[in-house]
Amino acid sequence: MSKVVKFGGSSVANSEQFKKVKQIILADPDRKYVVTSACGKSGQEDHKVTDLLYLCAAHITYDVSYESIFQSIVDKYMEIKRSLGLKIDLAGEFAKIRQNMAQNLNLDYLVSRGEYLTGLCLAEYLDADFRDASQVIRFHYDGSIDLDKSQELLKAQVDPGRRVVIPGFYGSLPNGVIKVMSRGGSDITGSIVANAFDVDVYENWTDVSGFYVADPRIIKDPVQIPRVTYSELRQMSYMGANVLHDDAVFPVRQKNIPINVRNTNHPENPGTMIMNDCSELDAQEPPHVITGITGKQDFTVITMVKSHVSAEAGFLRKVLAVFEKFQISIESVPVTVDTFSIVVQTKKIERYLYEIVAELQQDLHLDDIQVESQQAMLAVVGRVMRQMPGMSGKILSTLGDQQINIRTINQACDEQSIVIGVNNQDLVPAIKAIYQQFISEERVER
Repeated sequence: MSKVVKFGGSSVANSEQFKKVKQIILADPDRKYVVTSACGKSGQEDHKVTDLLYLCAAHITYDVSYESIFQSIVDKYMEIKRSLGLKIDLAGEFAKIRQNMAQNLNLDYLVSRGEYLTGLCLAEYLDADFRDASQVIRFHYDGSIDLDKSQELLKAQVDPGRRVVIPGFYGSLPNGVIKVMSRGGSDITGSIVANAFDVDVYENWTDVSGFYVADPRIIKDPVQIPRVTYSELRQMSYMGANVLHDDAVFPVRQKNIPINVRNTNHPENPGTMIMNDCSELDAQEPPHVITGITGKQDFTVITMVKSHVSAEAGFLRKVLAVFEKFQISIESVPVTVDTFSIVVQTKKIERYLYEIVAELQQDLHLDDIQVESQQAMLAVVGRVMRQMPGMSGKILSTLGDQQINIRTINQACDEQSIVIGVNNQDLVPAIKAIYQQFISEERVER
């Protein structure tokens, strides 16, 4: 058995966190492939190394001294070296970085140095091999990941008999120039490595013990989700839940490799397992009917009124053509006999709202058109809901009992998610009501 273990910035924020990481890795010999982020924040007054490097770049661009900022980065790594008794030549590494900054600033090179330096330190501390991500993670020139080439490079340069540390967040273009990923890129690197070596589990270590049924900022001490399907995860992520980026999921889902989200500060907690199919484990331990409750605010609903609109051929195509003209993606399309609504994110449409309304009215000869902003979309997700007759009615009844007005409702054919439109100010009360009815009470019964 083999595992990829990825550690986020909070997991390697200082020497004490490095010690926790080492204990976790040595506790399981299967944890062979280690991916690390750059050092994160040690406390409220501290700063992420990557943020400081971006700030240095901004100072250089505007010809402002960056010395005090850069020195704080140097001090952080020197303290880690001192505390852990490392022999790495950090002075030499920082001299190379300074030389690059002085001669010809390469932003991607500069901001990738946090992961690079953290990886060097962690490799020595673990007595593991180090492989620079620029040598094993490859991009296409259009910025997308070259998964096949990355797999080829990893297999050629990583000794399967040795533990290895690979920095996350960056790789290189075919010409060798360093390129960084979007924020959260270390998750993507871990997923690429897991795919390349066909590992059994991809462990993603962070500062939370997996995922929760609802946002802890809304629900105090929410229930932890023991396992979730990739499909459920996508739906929760799409509706605002802070989960893994799609690019970090695809390489492992392709190989049916489960992701285990764990907490570096509480390694005894099993975290959340993300899988293609949870049915076998569900049979042993039945899950809650609802896997997750999440939502986003600030949508606009445009409702078009026209007699017998549902029977008019080509009406949908004409509507979508108007939104396509302005490059606006559509979230939902609720339809009745005489009305046709379009739900879009307000920030995407507000600049063109009047032009779009005018074109819809002109092209479709509407009886009326209504625009409502300050709308929120609430998503209730759960793979078990399809087995529960009347689930939609129970959810709507729960919201009605709380005097929450329902503006739209959309349920997928797979019955795995129900998306409900409410006013912005009703989103939090709606999440609380559904959690209380379907999670808290079920928890008491169990």
